[in-house]
Amino acid sequence: MNKPLPRPAAIAVLRHQGKFLLVRRGHPPDPGSWGFPGGKIEWGETAAAAAVRELAEETRIVAEPLRAFDCVDVIKPETQAGPGYHFVLVAVACRYVSGVAVAGDDAQAAEWFAMADIEANSKPFLAQVARIARAYPGP
Repeated sequence: MNKPLPRPAAIAVLRHQGKFLLVRRGHPPDPGSWGFPGGKIEWGETAAAAAVRELAEETRIVAEPLRAFDCVDVIKPETQAGPGYHFVLVAVACRYVSGVAVAGDDAQAAEWFAMADIEANSKPFLAQVARIARAYPGP
């Protein structure tokens, strides 16, 4: 049986005034969990463009992409209960330009978090959030 190919996606990693912008996911996978804004890369779109587009759609924040700096595989095996998936998330460091964080699109909430809150696991953060935040190379 042929397996579907992994889906490329991008996440926007944005730190502004010492805090990271995260969203609470509204849809699968992992609804209710907190992670970086992001989503699927559209045909002909770069990972950087996808990251800032998804950031604006999910939070109303405008940002400038700086560079890709990490990659995360999110794999859920197929089970009898349903199909699996495999997303390859390109983490794109971004620089804040303008806006006030408001949940939009498929995000239930958008909030700024200090690194101490992320490392203390103060909310149900997705598995790689702390590692990616620590690796953030931006301003």
